Amino acid sequence: MYDKKRIGVFGAGAIGGITGGLLSRAGHDVTFIDTWNEHVEKINTNGLIVKNQVTEYLCKPKAIHINNLQSIKEKFDIGIIAVKSYDTEWVTHALKNYVKDDGYFVGFQNGINDYTISEIVGEEKTLGCVITIAAMASEPGFAWRTDSRGNGTAYKVGEMKGGITKRLKDFVAMMQAVGVTEATDNLMRDRWTKLMVNCMDNTLSGLTGWGTSEVRSEPITQDVAIKIASEVINVSKSEGYEITDINGISADEYLDAESGKRIEELKNKMLESAKLAGSASRPSFGQDVLKKRRTEVDFLTGYISKIGKKNNVKTPVCDRITEIVNNLGVGFDPSPNHLDEIEKMIN
Repeated sequence: MYDKKRIGVFGAGAIGGITGGLLSRAGHDVTFIDTWNEHVEKINTNGLIVKNQVTEYLCKPKAIHINNLQSIKEKFDIGIIAVKSYDTEWVTHALKNYVKDDGYFVGFQNGINDYTISEIVGEEKTLGCVITIAAMASEPGFAWRTDSRGNGTAYKVGEMKGGITKRLKDFVAMMQAVGVTEATDNLMRDRWTKLMVNCMDNTLSGLTGWGTSEVRSEPITQDVAIKIASEVINVSKSEGYEITDINGISADEYLDAESGKRIEELKNKMLESAKLAGSASRPSFGQDVLKKRRTEVDFLTGYISKIGKKNNVKTPVCDRITEIVNNLGVGFDPSPNHLDEIEKMIN
């Protein structure tokens, strides 16, 4: 049985909030570090409400504003990084000196940021967590798990070096208090699999303004998603990773549909996966657009373009989606019309 841990969670938003909140409820000493003043104050005054489709919990973690990071006296056993991909580097540097020498870091993020974390703290101190749930934090003192997965796998955690270590087993055991968690002996394979979903759901939600369920149901976004998936699968293969089944759909099914085979069968499965998302689910990218914030596009389709170029794999749809989002800039209004050019490309 694992010991109760002292845990620093950098990023008290949707995923960080749910994770840190429920770990504190399980008896761990959790401290959030965040930039959202109202959220920090609400957590310290009234606690953090963590809600799912069935129930809600009042959790009592501690929270500090980043300006007060230097007030931490006792170092953490575990540092959880739950910020946007573009903040990974500076956040890891900021948290590095507040984790014990024999402690470790876990990245809870979209994209493949584990290399950035490990370059700063060391591969031997880095775990990665692949998130398969959906969540949002729309008001101070509140974090909501919005998907309808029920008892399905919510998290997969792995070592950068691969293999199943004791600390990985312990962390997976701890995470059962948050959601069904599995250990993976191939973190990057599972990262690439989730990246494919993020490239499809997140970017298309941000551009159109639609939630996850609608993105997976509308014909135009289904068609674009199939093209995106095929590009991610080919780039992933060029890096030596085979994408596994996700949401009940295999990589081969996406590749077949991209080449004109069994398209309706795949689209029916996409409709089924829309039900798993839950009616309130909206990818973080879509939430960022609605909040007029910077997006993670350069770490999603932009990352596919970057690695594709390095390995001589063509990625025209990912290239153009990244260009469209970056050309629209921060604070654009979402609209299905943003896909007009992509629709012409694929037809």
